[in-house]
Amino acid sequence: MSVAYADARPAAFAACGREDTAVSLAAVRFKITRHSGFAPPDDALELLTQRLGARREDVSFSKVGEEIWAMLEADAPVSMTHDERVDIGRRTVLGVVREVCEGVPELKSDWFAVSSER
Repeated sequence: MSVAYADARPAAFAACGREDTAVSLAAVRFKITRHSGFAPPDDALELLTQRLGARREDVSFSKVGEEIWAMLEADAPVSMTHDERVDIGRRTVLGVVREVCEGVPELKSDWFAVSSER
């Protein structure tokens, strides 16, 4: 399922070239936190931060306090609403988290929540 999420961003954003975005859109920042419905180990965010690195695909990551900030570095059509951009971006970030966790037995994607910073 992570492939579907990871591919959602390019399909939606890639159709839009720079010439289609005459107006500059505000970037959407996402935060990755420990999911309140699960009990991840205390070092879960640190392990995820190490596995994500500073950049993966079109997403950059940085650890800030008890959360990881993620910035999607893709252009979006001006006609796309903020909510649409947030939804696609959140799915993309969640897809990256799932992909990273699938390859590491010490991490489970269910331990993490992805939300937008408004």
